[in-house]
Amino acid sequence: METVLVEDVLHRFLLERAGVRGALVRLGPAWREVASRADYPPAVRSLLGESLAASALLTANIKLDGELSVQLKSTGALRLLFAECTDQGRLRGLARWEPPLPQTLSLAALPQAVMAITIGNVERGRRYQGLVELRAADLAGVLENYFAQSEQLPARLVLAADGEHAVGLMLQKLPDEGGHAAAADADAWTRVMHLTATLGAAELLATAPEQLLYRLYHEESVRLFEPRPLAFGCSCSRERVAAMLRSLGREEVEATLDAQDGRIEVHCEFCAQRYQFDRVDAEHLLRDAGATGVSGTA
Repeated sequence: METVLVEDVLHRFLLERAGVRGALVRLGPAWREVASRADYPPAVRSLLGESLAASALLTANIKLDGELSVQLKSTGALRLLFAECTDQGRLRGLARWEPPLPQTLSLAALPQAVMAITIGNVERGRRYQGLVELRAADLAGVLENYFAQSEQLPARLVLAADGEHAVGLMLQKLPDEGGHAAAADADAWTRVMHLTATLGAAELLATAPEQLLYRLYHEESVRLFEPRPLAFGCSCSRERVAAMLRSLGREEVEATLDAQDGRIEVHCEFCAQRYQFDRVDAEHLLRDAGATGVSGTA
């Protein structure tokens, strides 16, 4: 019987014998929707797919209220990289670049690069942001270093993306997760790392999650939890765009209206939705800003 690859899903699991928890995400349609928004060069497309898979992986073991985003900015060929997963499992992402691009993008070699992981709910004013040191060439290595510093726990990530799929595997050592047997097994983490090292990008992309976990870790007593569905989704809305315009202030909004024949059009790069505001719309939202005491500066 042919194995059906279930896509756009996040699997949480536990290696009970080893005392290791993990997550595996497999993206298909959601990733292809993101990738279709621009004609990305292969190196940029691959890194964006890995980032999208990573954003979902990082939500696996936290209580998320809002969004989790991975964002990178630099003055090099890769100008911007952004990937986001919400508490509803909605994914979006984009990248901006300038030629010439190297065939392989090394994060550690990007000039004046800054990466941040942001967690929280912007509308409720609750946000946490952690800066990520770019001391590794690839995203998996960068995030492993981040976990080692921020949580003082070893983690292992394997990420891969092509034109059809973006897939990621994350493992974290938690001595108290596996009970007494795991705590007494000093070689458990090393053993799991050796097993994980046999996994290549081609196998990760081609193999169904349940089959892959059994193939790698069947001797570690894999406990698989209920999968979480994922999908492409954008958090843009007319209300959010109106709030952005309010933050610009009356002077800048009116100058934009004058320069664009009395109309402001905002184009969402994530989902291609267009929002239009004429002078009447602008006057209403600016009047509302004054009535509610919204600051006129960004």
